[in-house]
Amino acid sequence: MTAQPAAACVSAPAHPLKILQIITKGETGGAQTHVQVLCASLAAHAQVQLEIAVGGRDPSPPLERSLRALGLPVHRVAALSNSLAPWQLLQAVRALVQLVRQRQPHLLHAHSAGAGVVARLAGRLTGVPVVYTVHGFAFKAGAPWPRRLLAWGVESLCAPLTQHMVCVSEHERQLTRWLPLARQRCSTILNAVPDAAERAMQPVSAAPTSVRLVLVARMAPPKRPDILLHALALLRTQHGLEPPTTIVGDGPHLAAHQALAQQLHLHHVVFTGERDDVAHCLAQHQVFVLLSEHEGLPISILEAMRAGLAILASDLPGLRELLPTPEQGLRVPNDTHAVAAALQRLAHDPTLRTALGQAARERYTQAYTPAHMAQAVLDIYHHAATTPHHATRP
Repeated sequence: MTAQPAAACVSAPAHPLKILQIITKGETGGAQTHVQVLCASLAAHAQVQLEIAVGGRDPSPPLERSLRALGLPVHRVAALSNSLAPWQLLQAVRALVQLVRQRQPHLLHAHSAGAGVVARLAGRLTGVPVVYTVHGFAFKAGAPWPRRLLAWGVESLCAPLTQHMVCVSEHERQLTRWLPLARQRCSTILNAVPDAAERAMQPVSAAPTSVRLVLVARMAPPKRPDILLHALALLRTQHGLEPPTTIVGDGPHLAAHQALAQQLHLHHVVFTGERDDVAHCLAQHQVFVLLSEHEGLPISILEAMRAGLAILASDLPGLRELLPTPEQGLRVPNDTHAVAAALQRLAHDPTLRTALGQAARERYTQAYTPAHMAQAVLDIYHHAATTPHHATRP
């Protein structure tokens, strides 16, 4: 069950709360989409005044462009990154402290791990309370052990500096029991995406070869497009079937995945790189695939649910929350044979594809629209800005 924000009964302040949103990078990704959707929703509320700090050295990242298009002030903090190198961290904290003292926000709202560390240190130095949205703890099962230990250590050290922690799935919130954070200072607020006019259409022909697959992900861990590629090769070997497949996304492993597709002699796989028309792209397909080692509550699955696609995804805790029953989406282990068997089933059963897509769309409209998310976040803001900070666990 989703935790209710602790601020449900807090009355709105007489003047707008000035909120500085902070995110590590402005690249295309789930956390960035979350920030864009949240800011677009909150911008319509008179209760808050938004500004955004975006890290990284990209001179014009996609997130900055989309936020400026909304008419929102965007500040660049070039030193902010995922690096925990002391000198890099010191530079980022110093730059953010300077920005906070200049802009005088009532509250900082950090997104993603790097920004979470820097914002909480800057918040302590300036006396400004910090809300931290976790888009996926790096110490969850599925991540490499060295990274898990480092991530747990960093999050444990920063937890006492957190006025309120927001998790995007209930599974993530359960992981906070390993942190020195009072339970009333943590809530689950589900991700959301705005509705779109474009819907997936079933092909005129029900032949398996007419079914089109799509995967949307950043080409980097923890995503596993390689499992899909191997499954497609197995499907061709066992059943003589290679459905047309589109893989959308950029990242450091893009070239390696392209090379693997060539090595496996997959002739109907297209890599598009980044696209700014994901809703239109999804509408041209019937089956959405997401395979990953670990997830929080992935935005790409929400976009597929919104589009009414049949969904095939890794059987992971965050995805079980999104797709709790087999009627809403097929979940499989990260095994080539299991993925190939599910693809074969989906390719040959148009009735199943339609039923899965309709159930996924219905679930989206019930729980994952921006209005739900924005009101819950507003409640957190009001509470965090008016409640004295007690960091220790009761």
